[in-house]
Amino acid sequence: MSEQNDPVASAPALEETALALCDGKGILAADESSGTIKKRFDQIGVESTEENRRSYREILFTAEGIEEFIGGVILFDETIRQQAGDGTPLAGVLARRGIIPGIKVDKGLKDLAGSKGEKITEGLDGLAERLPEYRSLGARFAKFRTVYSVGDGLPTDYCIEANAHVQSYYAALCVEHGLVPIVEPEVLMDGGHSIRQCYDATRRTLAAVFDRLALYRVPFPQILLKTNMVVSGADAAVQADEAEVARMTIDCLSEVLPDELPGVVFLSGGLSEQQATANLNAINAAGSVAPWHLSFSYGRALQASALRAWKGQPGNRGPAQEALLKRARLNGAALLGEYRPEMEEQ
Repeated sequence: MSEQNDPVASAPALEETALALCDGKGILAADESSGTIKKRFDQIGVESTEENRRSYREILFTAEGIEEFIGGVILFDETIRQQAGDGTPLAGVLARRGIIPGIKVDKGLKDLAGSKGEKITEGLDGLAERLPEYRSLGARFAKFRTVYSVGDGLPTDYCIEANAHVQSYYAALCVEHGLVPIVEPEVLMDGGHSIRQCYDATRRTLAAVFDRLALYRVPFPQILLKTNMVVSGADAAVQADEAEVARMTIDCLSEVLPDELPGVVFLSGGLSEQQATANLNAINAAGSVAPWHLSFSYGRALQASALRAWKGQPGNRGPAQEALLKRARLNGAALLGEYRPEMEEQ
């Protein structure tokens, strides 16, 4: 049966896909918007043309052995429509290696009316029509991001509830159209707030999202949560270490998440590659009895070294892939609680 005629996935199929994305493997977030990837390319002196973006992502997707550590890749709208050099759709390049293609479906952040300094995410308009097309192009899961600032009186209940609605209706539409929804409520690292303030904001945000998901009849076994670790603000005078991050993160998730949820895939936010891996390792060591798989969905924390190694030069394909594989392998060790800092030099 052709991909275009593939029937909408059943509940067991969605549950199987959700589990495959987080059980012993992580997710590569290669869904940077045109503006974001331009900033990344500017840092290495590469022009952000469609061909350069296609070529770079093909390098990532064809790294030999990447499927040992990466179970899924989130694509941008442009990318899911592109082809590899041999004419194979990039989603097909992933699928034939056993990696599940996904798609970013939100339309970015806008100012939240009536609440200065807070954001609402757009993307619900026309989503019911876009999802079947994305599925025909090979996507088997989707992702939708909302963000929350921490500060004086922030996040407000208004912002939390408005974005919980957006996340939950998006998730309901995905399930209806046969895609696993990843809900991504991100409490931002920006600012000088303490880890306790991050904990409180994250707990309030997740509680609202999962209450609304239940109200909107979204089955928990068919979804994944992508969220921030509970960390100190980037400008905080006191920075929590990995052990405290792990303890606070597990405690926060345990307060609000349903046991039926297959897994949590952490985002890296503003963390360095090494810190994101070290935190993930500590979380898995501390959360060994958690009812959910605790994995990762990293963008910059998987790609930064690969991007620097590539530099836009065709001859750097090998070094770029080696850099990506190294980070994927280290994060794979972190899923088992077996990562050690000295492994960075091996």
